[in-house]
Amino acid sequence: MPFPEEPTDPEIQPRQPDAPLVDDAGFLSATEADIPAEAEGMHSPGSFGYPNYFTGRSMLGYILFIGFILSALVSGGLFLRTFLMTKHIPLVPSISSLLSLCLAIVLVLNAKSATRFHWLRWTFLGDQGLRAGWSIAIFALLTALLASLAGFVLVETHLINPKEHLFTAGSAFFEELTGFVGMIGAAAFVALIERRRSLLAFNLTGLRRLPHFFNGLAAGFLALSALVGALTWGGWMHFGPIALSGTAIFKFGALWAAAFLLVGCVEEGIFRCYLQFTLTRSINFWWALVIVGALCLRLALHSKGNGLWGVYVIALLGLLPCLILHLKKTPRSGFWQASWVTSTIFGYIHTGNGGENWIGIFAAALIGFVFCVSIYVTGSAWWAIGCHAAWDWAETFFYGTADSGNVATGHYLAASPVGNAFWSGGTDGPEGSLLVLGVILLLLAALLVIYGRKQPGTAALERAIG
Repeated sequence: MPFPEEPTDPEIQPRQPDAPLVDDAGFLSATEADIPAEAEGMHSPGSFGYPNYFTGRSMLGYILFIGFILSALVSGGLFLRTFLMTKHIPLVPSISSLLSLCLAIVLVLNAKSATRFHWLRWTFLGDQGLRAGWSIAIFALLTALLASLAGFVLVETHLINPKEHLFTAGSAFFEELTGFVGMIGAAAFVALIERRRSLLAFNLTGLRRLPHFFNGLAAGFLALSALVGALTWGGWMHFGPIALSGTAIFKFGALWAAAFLLVGCVEEGIFRCYLQFTLTRSINFWWALVIVGALCLRLALHSKGNGLWGVYVIALLGLLPCLILHLKKTPRSGFWQASWVTSTIFGYIHTGNGGENWIGIFAAALIGFVFCVSIYVTGSAWWAIGCHAAWDWAETFFYGTADSGNVATGHYLAASPVGNAFWSGGTDGPEGSLLVLGVILLLLAALLVIYGRKQPGTAALERAIG
């Protein structure tokens, strides 16, 4: 049989290789055959599906676009913060925010070219998609911006009074609500641009989530009760008459429960969910050392009092173990490097509370590490959320002690410190007593005994960090 002749009709001519296509955003399209071997990982299951090549002029525009977007977010946050506090529209932040946003839109609409720069993609994208630094910057700025917006709405509706400084259930609930709104909105946006199924991907998946949450509630209440019991037995805490009676007990108990549930969700959501997850997938020892060192240097140069040594102690305690993990190239060592960083930051932010001492700051950082361990052995942060909420509820409402130097109104029992602050905690409350360190270590031991056998750490960590 003779071979068929080559078609001569123009309509059925063999298709020639397509010329490079540039989309409206200035990105080069690429067929599967055009994808280099090193980029194949970007299209594996669960990856992020970003464009394979950025064009020259559009890549420069993309860099500027990111810069203008971040500038718009920062300026918007400053605008809302100033307006919230002074009720006046600040001229410079408002103009800067609008101008940055307009320039970003213009760059996106006009950035087109056909020159390929592979190395520029590396600035923004790694093996697991958007690099952690960019992800954290976007998350932090969006959280601040959305929280400021929610705070403005609550102030305008008179649900928050910025001039009132009482520690009440209502004020605590609505103030935490602003942080919750900001965190949820930012996490949802970051999950979207990182091509994750939902914000639950940030250490909130795993098995038996509801049982872990309720077990955490029980653990938090029992741990704080053990601490209060030890302080009372040693004569370092005294109980006065019951402060509430009748239906007021249930009313304030429910209000404080709602407030501290938000506290647990916000603080664990930021540190043990989003930040722990994001740092785990990218951090190494040297980056962890830089972050922890920068925090300590910041405290040394610009802060005084409020238990700064608590941060220095947790930073030093984590240094040698993390270095050993790095030198031995231990699998999944990034989880523990991230735990070192998040626990140190957690202690660092507590230095802004009034009445804190170094033991209280160190205790906050140490229990932050225990919460990281709970993710390792349970596979999610639900135990940590429950434990955090119940600890604060028992401390503030049920026993009526000071919480990081703050004494609430509307508590059930009434307790006050007695004697040396080193043992009683003084104005810091039970968290400022040396005895709190023993209780936290017992909590850690119980966590490992109960969950360490039933749930191998490696398997739990696989689920926790995907």
